[in-house]
Amino acid sequence: MRISGNTVFIPGSTSGIGLALAIELRARGNTVIVGGRRAELLERIAAEHPGIDTVRIDTADPASIDSAAKEVLAKHPDLNVLVTMAGIMRVEDWHEPESFLASAEAVVTTNVLGPIRLIAAFVRHLQAQPDATIVTVSSGLAFAPLKATPSYNASKAAIHMLSESIRLQLADTTVKVVELEPPSVRTSLLPGQEDSEFAMPLEEFVTEVVALIEAQPDAREIQVERVKFLRYGEARGDYDQVVETLNASDPHGR
Repeated sequence: MRISGNTVFIPGSTSGIGLALAIELRARGNTVIVGGRRAELLERIAAEHPGIDTVRIDTADPASIDSAAKEVLAKHPDLNVLVTMAGIMRVEDWHEPESFLASAEAVVTTNVLGPIRLIAAFVRHLQAQPDATIVTVSSGLAFAPLKATPSYNASKAAIHMLSESIRLQLADTTVKVVELEPPSVRTSLLPGQEDSEFAMPLEEFVTEVVALIEAQPDAREIQVERVKFLRYGEARGDYDQVVETLNASDPHGR
């Protein structure tokens, strides 16, 4: 993925990593469209960042995805980058189904079906572009489990393997598949995470991500240095120690 000259749609980016990445990509000379569920947040983003376009989208709703895709492509027919950013994270207790089933279903709907439906809505258009990219968003927790968030871990492991698989299928097209693998970052993904000393500062994370995209435009995985502890535990042979350290670091492993 080149660092500038793209038209980028980032659904699920009204806050946190998505919004920070949108702002930075806009500053690097890209046309950026931010998507989200809440109209008031979209209005605020449009007012505070006049160069960023916005569209309402609920990535848990197939009809909303289809409607937003039509709107985005009508306004931005040169769209060539889709970033499937939307995601939720829930703390779960799997001792009793009443305490986790609804949460698990919501996580899978948003984190797995959401990206699948988004890709389905845009992949034909992207294949018609001379240079296009699908950016999926997994997590360091795709490679080492956090005890408190089973469904989130599993959803991100699914995104990793989905990315690996569709990259193979789309190898005969102009569409690249790039997987962004964040560590814990200071966002509101979980309560208290914005102030967690164990999480990576948001600005630092996005700065490193953009530098990696610029330095490695052909990279298949975008890994800040901090996530490699989780990403490569099994390859290094210290997976058990990684899992133990992750889950001892604080109550949510941040």
